[in-house]
Amino acid sequence: MLKNLRILAIEQYGAGPFGTQFLVDMGAEVIKVEDRAQGGDVGRSVGPSWLDEGDESARSVFFQGLNRGKKSISLDLGHARGQETLLRILGSCDAVMSNLRGDVPQKLGLTYDRLGAHFPRIVCAHLTGYGREGSRAHWPGYDFLMQAEAGYFSLTGEPGSAPARAGLSLVDLMTGSVLSMALLAAVLAARESGRGRDVDVSLFDLALYNLNYIGHWYLNQGLETTRLPRSSHASLTPCQTYRTKDGWIYLMCNKEKFWRKLCQRIDRAVWIEDPRFLSFAERLVHRDLLTTLIDEALATRTTVEWMAVFEGSVPAAPILGVKEALDNPWVRDTGRIERLPLPAGSSFRYIAPPIRYTDRAPVGLAPALGEHTAEILLGVGLSLQDIEELRAQGVV
Repeated sequence: MLKNLRILAIEQYGAGPFGTQFLVDMGAEVIKVEDRAQGGDVGRSVGPSWLDEGDESARSVFFQGLNRGKKSISLDLGHARGQETLLRILGSCDAVMSNLRGDVPQKLGLTYDRLGAHFPRIVCAHLTGYGREGSRAHWPGYDFLMQAEAGYFSLTGEPGSAPARAGLSLVDLMTGSVLSMALLAAVLAARESGRGRDVDVSLFDLALYNLNYIGHWYLNQGLETTRLPRSSHASLTPCQTYRTKDGWIYLMCNKEKFWRKLCQRIDRAVWIEDPRFLSFAERLVHRDLLTTLIDEALATRTTVEWMAVFEGSVPAAPILGVKEALDNPWVRDTGRIERLPLPAGSSFRYIAPPIRYTDRAPVGLAPALGEHTAEILLGVGLSLQDIEELRAQGVV
């Protein structure tokens, strides 16, 4: 779908690469700019899992999972000839994106006020920790820091336990996704108007924006949401974890009809007319009692057995570990895990993109450091002699 989109990405680690991975999976060409002297994208060195084959610079499973199908060019942007070469490449690009500290894009000349003079249609997309302006522009920013300051730690875990972050880097992943959306919108506008722009997304802004209804409850009525037992909903019940014969299950009866169906499926139809449980309001008042009663009812069967009983009529999910989640037949048998062949005959298994369309083709492995340097530079008019001179000067 995006086969005519070319993006130069000064990206590393997680948030930026996750966002551009969406674009690659939709057909865009993403060229990673990496500094060989610095070891390239720091994600190349992130463990603990490594492939047994392939180029040494691309064996990190972390790196492979975030950079499939991209191209890599080695280029020192701190060198004058590196900046000249950057401009040559940008002449063939729709956008340049970066996920750098907020004060770095200006220093490296990656902003529209500099590049727009050469390429009026160029889009400059920036993912930073705290934005490119203000007193925190020079601060390094990471996902867990954002979760801490935006209130996530106070919302995660059981009451009375130590503050806890979410188990995934949710802020990184969502900020990367939003950056890809913002970049596409800006490119579409540039193609219509002939004029590009800067677009900015920061980890902190995304973390704060994600508070949404919880934030709005506080801003408008002073209601401060805190951690609740059993990962329950603030007002709707039953909506939380419950014990089964062999483990746990999550029930989410967030419509009255699902409450009635639950009562019927667990052979407790009498609860439907019980004045303590007539509506969400009554059930919230008696939530502790209802938790005990549902636990007792579910203790007669295993989680798998209850899932078969509910079979889509009652919103329910088994509570699984990562291993169980990825070995789940629903995942395994429906094409949600894909494979890419490795040079020596084994394969790299990865989670399939969530955006599905009829003619999507799997993209290749993540690139070795600088793998496409010559290809890209020859494509923008440099000669082999030019490239050798740049190599001799340590620019590429």
